[in-house]
Amino acid sequence: MKPRSSFEMGFSLMELLVVIAIIAILAAVLLSVLFGAKAAQAKRTACLNNLKQINLGVHMYAGDHGDTLPNTGIATFITYKEAVKSYVGLHGPSSSQDKVFACPADTYYIDESSLAYVPRGRHEQVAYDFSSYAFDGGNLLATNYPNFAYSGILPGIGGQKLSAIKNAAKTVLVLEASALLPYSWHQPKSSAPGGWPMFNDARNMVGFVDGHVSYIKIYWNSTIRYPNGCISIAAYYDPPAGYDYQWSGD
Repeated sequence: MKPRSSFEMGFSLMELLVVIAIIAILAAVLLSVLFGAKAAQAKRTACLNNLKQINLGVHMYAGDHGDTLPNTGIATFITYKEAVKSYVGLHGPSSSQDKVFACPADTYYIDESSLAYVPRGRHEQVAYDFSSYAFDGGNLLATNYPNFAYSGILPGIGGQKLSAIKNAAKTVLVLEASALLPYSWHQPKSSAPGGWPMFNDARNMVGFVDGHVSYIKIYWNSTIRYPNGCISIAAYYDPPAGYDYQWSGD
């Protein structure tokens, strides 16, 4: 038998080109995934830093107001910004240029009233005082909208004494507004069971009364209904055991 030459036992030029092309494609895909993960982490880090600054601003506000947290009316979860923004170096009318209140992942939002998807940043909207972040003030909303509450009350810490909050490490202070429903700017879902834009265990950046900020899961039970028949949102009840947060200050 005639032995094969070293050339006959190797790859042909076409085979080598195919192998090189496959390696290049795999490398491009891997780099894309790595860059995407790095970009997502950078957005979460920026959001974490924003919330730490706002958290500190809320504490400074309370220090200047008899240890009392913001109470700017039924919409304190939005309008708190006007009370605390000077403590983070902002003066004059709010605008979309208020970077400390803008999460870089906030490129769309779910309207709380209609549950409609809006393909614009929440921090770009005057109705939300140009902010991606909300204050844990649901307890003030219940005084005027009891049909959205259970037994006429909602959890929250608006207007309460900062020092009176029992579990500062677990009680929410300020957080990404997407957590109120919840949905997630960092790990969005295009659809959710039941057709709702919200979903259980949506991950959000949350700032706590003790000053730390964590990227955590938010509980949502799609089967719960308000007394008026509407579906519930996450901010209107404390989660079951096993979650790393609570809305109430008790």
